[in-house]
Amino acid sequence: MLSAATERRIDARLGALHARICAEPLTGDERYYVSGRGYLDATELGPERDQFAISVATIDGERFDVGDHTVAFPLHSVSKVFTYALALTDHGPDDVLARVGVEPSGDPFNALRVDERTMRPYNPMVNAGALVTNDLLLGADADQRLARALAMLRGCAGNERLNVDATILEAEVASADRNRGAAYLMRSAGMLHGAVDDILRLYLAQCSVRVTSGELSVMAATLANGGRNPITGARLLPRRLVRDVLSVMHTCGMYDYAGSWAFEVGIPAKSGVGGAILAVIPGKLGIGVYAPGLDGQGNSVRGIRVCRELSERLGLHVFATPDEDALLTAATPAERATPPSMEPVLPPATDLTMETDAAVRH
Repeated sequence: MLSAATERRIDARLGALHARICAEPLTGDERYYVSGRGYLDATELGPERDQFAISVATIDGERFDVGDHTVAFPLHSVSKVFTYALALTDHGPDDVLARVGVEPSGDPFNALRVDERTMRPYNPMVNAGALVTNDLLLGADADQRLARALAMLRGCAGNERLNVDATILEAEVASADRNRGAAYLMRSAGMLHGAVDDILRLYLAQCSVRVTSGELSVMAATLANGGRNPITGARLLPRRLVRDVLSVMHTCGMYDYAGSWAFEVGIPAKSGVGGAILAVIPGKLGIGVYAPGLDGQGNSVRGIRVCRELSERLGLHVFATPDEDALLTAATPAERATPPSMEPVLPPATDLTMETDAAVRH
């Protein structure tokens, strides 16, 4: 258990971090993803564009929240982490690796491209790879496969009430032409074995599950704790497979920003276009951030700032030494090394490879 002094320090430092990032103006170039409507400018949204929450859950089972932590939002691409974990559980690493690689692609997550040497998607964190991992899930029928995927999400979050938001799901299914087309192309090449509509709906159903930042932090803490939920005590994943999941998150989890992320931030993470970032500090804690304004790569602008500060100022880089940890210990926070103005916010790309429809960025 954490000491009272440690709890006060975590509360204070998270509160200061939230206030500091709230005070930093956004550029106005951010885009906001809304299911069924696609990418919108800030002027097309109301006050919800300013929602911002940070939650931390420790492997001791304690949780700390600041900001709009009761607001629920869709998981979108964050769900890919847990689908991949379930596929590994069902088949083992070797069989999963035969169907989907573990290499950073260097391409946008929605690029219609696979590794031509192996005829596999590059990794399970891009859309093509997520379609394969959904195809791999075991179950007698589509309903049973979805039930198993939901059980994984609920168990990791410690909330049995998590469910698919039907309105979001139907909006995503109706606008998923690009993903549907990619799935048919992959099936024609032997990369998918099941029915395309069943695979696509299973994938989008998991994207449509709504969570809060607090629940997201517990999901992250379950991974930080080797696959055991630190609050409920339930074992969701074998410890050995969690290492595989975190390794892929570290190098592939942040779309085509993943290489820079691993170098600059150094925290295994996965983002989603709803504005979520799930981040894992193995053996310590999980982080859930929600802020819907996106940069040109589909990552939360404020979420990236949070994780950058947790790494640089509070010493939570995965390769940092224990005496650099200024959140769980009394170490002095470092000076900020990278001013926020250095973070590029790029306009959405318009070339063919990056072209999106309303359901592409999950």
